[in-house]
Amino acid sequence: MGRAVTLIRSSSLSDVAEYAYAATAPAEARLIFLAGACPLDEDGSTAAPGDYAGQAAKAVENMRTALKDAGASLDDVISTRVLVASGSQADLVTAWEMVRDAFGDHDVPSTLMGVTVLGYDEQLVEIEAVAAVLD
Repeated sequence: MGRAVTLIRSSSLSDVAEYAYAATAPAEARLIFLAGACPLDEDGSTAAPGDYAGQAAKAVENMRTALKDAGASLDDVISTRVLVASGSQADLVTAWEMVRDAFGDHDVPSTLMGVTVLGYDEQLVEIEAVAAVLD
């Protein structure tokens, strides 16, 4: 069966953005709303303290697991929001590059946000996502 997600790029907007500007899924698609993927190890501890790229990688790994458990993969993601606990644009870019690279050619519409704090001790990154699949 084909993919439910269609990425939409705009020739009317800047090509500087490293993601599609929009995405659609057909009405018959099953939507999957993921809780924020956190950089937590199985024992509940925060992985890679102080490391934005390391935490982004762990959050992506955990997101892949949640997607798999829901019958989906990264290619089924229709949008993301990447939260980074930092006021430094360089830290946001470090986390973003890890997330962007994990998605490869599936350059899903995304929002990158700097936030003051996240929920777990030493947590620097969290990734929210929505996916769509055809069953």
